[in-house]
Amino acid sequence: MDQSSNFTRGQLERTLSQRIEALYRNQLGHRPTKVTCHLFDEKIAIVMEDAVTPPEQLLARNGQEELAEQVRDDLDRVLQPQLCDLIGEVLGVTVKEILSDAKLDTGRTGMIAILESPPLMREANSKAPPRKVDPA
Repeated sequence: MDQSSNFTRGQLERTLSQRIEALYRNQLGHRPTKVTCHLFDEKIAIVMEDAVTPPEQLLARNGQEELAEQVRDDLDRVLQPQLCDLIGEVLGVTVKEILSDAKLDTGRTGMIAILESPPLMREANSKAPPRKVDPA
């Protein structure tokens, strides 16, 4: 999907959500129940529900919260290059940085991806040519 300008914001957000969900399922053997992505100029907010894996949950439930957090940090670090590539492929822009945090008690993971530039996209319900998203 390297021609992101053919897609609307909503289509790009849905595609990202589906691809991120698949990445986590394929790499960790655990599928978050919901992945939500929102584009904001040159940033993407990503929230994953039930993203904490069963081994992390087991560690946390049995008094090993620090170890569970270390496992989560290590998994995030290993997945970040793949996540950067995936986002870049879908949006057609380079990812400069990903900021991430997870809450073991709620199972949620939140990420903010910082893009080199806003992705090209077309207006919803429009045949107009693609445009750069202007900062508000």
